Amino acid sequence: MSTEKTKKKSNTSSWYFLGAVVFIYFVVYMISPAHAFLALEFLYKLALKLIPIFAFVFIFMVIVDLVLTPARIVKYIGEEAGIKKWIFIIIGGILSTGPIYMWYPLLADLQKKGVKDGLLATFLYNRAIKLQYFPLLVIYFSWPFIVLMTILMILGSVVQGMFINWADKKT
Repeated sequence: MSTEKTKKKSNTSSWYFLGAVVFIYFVVYMISPAHAFLALEFLYKLALKLIPIFAFVFIFMVIVDLVLTPARIVKYIGEEAGIKKWIFIIIGGILSTGPIYMWYPLLADLQKKGVKDGLLATFLYNRAIKLQYFPLLVIYFSWPFIVLMTILMILGSVVQGMFINWADKKT
């Protein structure tokens, strides 16, 4: 199936889903208008909570995409030493977007330039921290949970990276 056909099918499917949701709301309204209005009130309150968070995340991701390019990553990883390199690789992993296979050539290039495997593993580990999911996580959990989870994931990535560097020295 060509990419264009897949795109059209995906767009059509999302319209079907929207139509199904509207239809369900209509059926609920016909059966019990009070329940339909409760659901719409919940949707309205949820949208009021999420819109500012989505706007912040969107603006932040646009700025990151403009500033953080693969060429800059290679430049800074090659120049920085010590803890700065770890901090940069953690931030780079968190802010990296797109499919993982698009990052493999950059990571291979970094490895050829002498970046240790532990740093590359730390980068990959931190890709699991997705800023765009924070608004949804706030709804289901809470800010303290998200902060704690993020800190633990970052610390885990550093421990994993150091372990990989230690294991590389042993072999």
